[in-house]
Amino acid sequence: MRIWQGIFKKRSMRLGLLALAALTASGAADPAVAGENLADIARSVDLVWMLLGGFLVFWMQAGFALVESGFTRAKNAVNIIAKNLMDFALGCPFYFIIGYGLMFGADKLGLIGTSNFALNGVTDMWDIGFFFFQAMFAATAATIVSGAMAERTQFKAYLFYTVFISAFIYPVVGHWIWGGGWLAEKGFLDFAGSTVVHSVGGWAALTGAIFLGPRIGKYTPDGRSKAIPGHNIPLAALGVFILWFGWFGFNGGSTIAATNWNISLVLVTTTLAAAAGTCGALFYSWIRFGKPDIAMALNGALAGLVSITAPAYDVSAVSSLIIGLIGGVLVVAAVEFIDKVLHVDDPVGAVSVHAVCGVWGTIALGLFAESQYGNGVSGLFFGGGLSQLLVQLEGIIVVAVWTIAASAAVFTVAKYLIGLRASREEELKGLDITEHGQEAYAGFEIFSNE
Repeated sequence: MRIWQGIFKKRSMRLGLLALAALTASGAADPAVAGENLADIARSVDLVWMLLGGFLVFWMQAGFALVESGFTRAKNAVNIIAKNLMDFALGCPFYFIIGYGLMFGADKLGLIGTSNFALNGVTDMWDIGFFFFQAMFAATAATIVSGAMAERTQFKAYLFYTVFISAFIYPVVGHWIWGGGWLAEKGFLDFAGSTVVHSVGGWAALTGAIFLGPRIGKYTPDGRSKAIPGHNIPLAALGVFILWFGWFGFNGGSTIAATNWNISLVLVTTTLAAAAGTCGALFYSWIRFGKPDIAMALNGALAGLVSITAPAYDVSAVSSLIIGLIGGVLVVAAVEFIDKVLHVDDPVGAVSVHAVCGVWGTIALGLFAESQYGNGVSGLFFGGGLSQLLVQLEGIIVVAVWTIAASAAVFTVAKYLIGLRASREEELKGLDITEHGQEAYAGFEIFSNE
């Protein structure tokens, strides 16, 4: 380790001397001028890092598409892909026109932004890059909903809803927490979006699943839950690996600065929590069901990632293992509870992963934060008392109420204006043929298990 440190120091010294020589040669021998040039270089590096993070978050759209299509039946794979495609293709322009201004515009009473709609008045290139990065996050919040509503939602109704979450529901929460709104003023912390992105998507997913009701054949007349297996676990696994990789941009990019060396901590806590979440879900499902359930383990990886998204910047590596492990166990318990007790049909476990673990991750910051990291706050377990935890809990409750109420309003309008649920015939045949006139696997005969 010391050898590598020595090499790194020597290499850094050489780079520094080369940079100084270049500045001097360009007429920047004046220390003040040299300082300005170095500041410009640092800002450029920060911009590139933020854009790279945005690229990785965009790549997560592919991960969501593969996870959701793999965990659902073959007769609905085209429909799932179409929804994930249009989440981004519709959500991004509407976030540009309306959402970004509501989220990051000039504050009005701590509730909404009131400027920068369609980037009007935004001329600084760094700010334009920041919009790009944030637009990728808005698309992520929207795409979470499609998994819970899979296999029985009319395509036009889903398009109607995804516009509202990208343009209005998500940005309002984003302003409260990231845009200088009232929750930010109270000290609520959510580094990369356990609440802002994942809980918003998760609560909206829960609302949509309740409005739709379960898939045909999901529950017996006496209320017992029947498993409806996904058609392609390898596809879902590839999606999880893509999401895990993309999360390095989701969390790491949220430093918004390559010159912020806390990136190292964020990436370590992200990786460890994901690994621990995988182990927690695998071993708990093994104990609970008698077999190591790989589908649960895949969701466990995502559970660990969602759980660490809020506290990644503020907790130690050891704490991240605990947070991820608990998230992995929670997701298995939540999937079973939501399915068998609440009788809410969530084909991919989106509510368990994003809402339940989003809440857990937000609480975890109030428990495990240490003042030596990130924002300089301490949670309950490290001498900070209850103050941060109580703020976190307040934010969780308010965001849940807002998202559920706003989503319910949109789904109600969709239900009576254009129709929400596919017909029985369409659902039995599969939405690929009935909605799109296409098959994901042309040439293969797809059987329904009803």
